[in-house]
Amino acid sequence: MKRNIVIAAVTAAALIGGGTVTAVAAGGDSGHAGTADRSANARSAGAEVTAAQAITTALKDTSGTAVSAELDDDEGDTPVWDIDVLGGDGTWHSVRIDPADGTVLGSDTDDDEDDTAEVRAALKGTSVTAAEAAEAAAGQGTVTSVDLDDDGRDQGWEVETRGSGSGERDWVVSAGSGKVTADRDEESDDD
Repeated sequence: MKRNIVIAAVTAAALIGGGTVTAVAAGGDSGHAGTADRSANARSAGAEVTAAQAITTALKDTSGTAVSAELDDDEGDTPVWDIDVLGGDGTWHSVRIDPADGTVLGSDTDDDEDDTAEVRAALKGTSVTAAEAAEAAAGQGTVTSVDLDDDGRDQGWEVETRGSGSGERDWVVSAGSGKVTADRDEESDDD
């Protein structure tokens, strides 16, 4: 039954919006979508490659720690995963991943970032990686960005998801436990 709902949702999204409408099939009593549901979410958003997969690919290409990932669809018609990686030597790398097939499209380096010390301090208290934070939040919808909270406000990862009918939502993934909670500051900002 769940499989039929996912197939129907993906088919409807493809027919209605040419594959650009996000279809979310919520399943189970836990409120978390399974792996098949996350894959359907990514496909319906025009991306076969999830945030976690894009981060893993970027880290295979560039050594370091991923501190952010964003499905950037502002430049041109084709979306691109943009993964920021902090290298062990303090060099910042921006790795671009094709969301359709997961290939590395290129990377740039920049060793002149102002917030390197803050990011390193925030990473010291983090046992959850960017990829793990993306996986944890994937049950809430299609993950479109993951960003390390380096100002200490949320003590973890700030994750944005897109879901069918619910628009964009912001979540906080705990740096220690991986627990996902709604970003209360964002909700109060919307009021």
